[in-house]
Amino acid sequence: MFYLLVRFVLRPLFWITCRPTVTGRENVPPTGPVMLASNHLSFIDSIAIPLVAPRRVGYLAKVEYWQGTGVSGWLQRALFTALGALPVERGTHRAAQAALDTALGVLREGGAFGIYPEGTRSKDGRLARGKTGVAWLALTAGCPVVPVAVAGTDRMQPVGASWPRPHRVSITFGSPLTFPEHAGQAGKGKARREVTDRIMEAIAELSGQEKDGW
Repeated sequence: MFYLLVRFVLRPLFWITCRPTVTGRENVPPTGPVMLASNHLSFIDSIAIPLVAPRRVGYLAKVEYWQGTGVSGWLQRALFTALGALPVERGTHRAAQAALDTALGVLREGGAFGIYPEGTRSKDGRLARGKTGVAWLALTAGCPVVPVAVAGTDRMQPVGASWPRPHRVSITFGSPLTFPEHAGQAGKGKARREVTDRIMEAIAELSGQEKDGW
């Protein structure tokens, strides 16, 4: 039922209100495990990307989104469940590892998983250096990574805004990246750094963002 909500209600509404420009959907493999690694400008990114991607994409979301009460709480749970979001605890090292394990579970079941290697939303529009969890996942799961660039979502819902507003956005899916030279090296810090930097370079090329300190 929730997936039908996305397909027949949320997706058409998003296209009508935001008139998104979407490029490179054919770069997303139709089956098998794959990661979509994107820059991160707004909370709305986790709604925009799943709504325009050619297949269902799972994202991590804080567990509090599932703990609301009343009608608003139900609507919030329905929205995040429909979008394929996965509830996780946040704030501790143990929670961070649990989040990676949740993502790995999606990939090992042949699913698509979305991740923001920067770890947080950009507040000034620049692209931060990626954290190496994205590489650990890619190398552990042995899956391709599709770099993604979003633009305009920070105007649609700026940091701190409670509700989105209509604004044109663009989402670009780049060519899949694979890392055969680093196969079996998920436990090596140098390999994780090199893979992460390669992913971030691809995102930077797609987004045109200025790099922040790297």
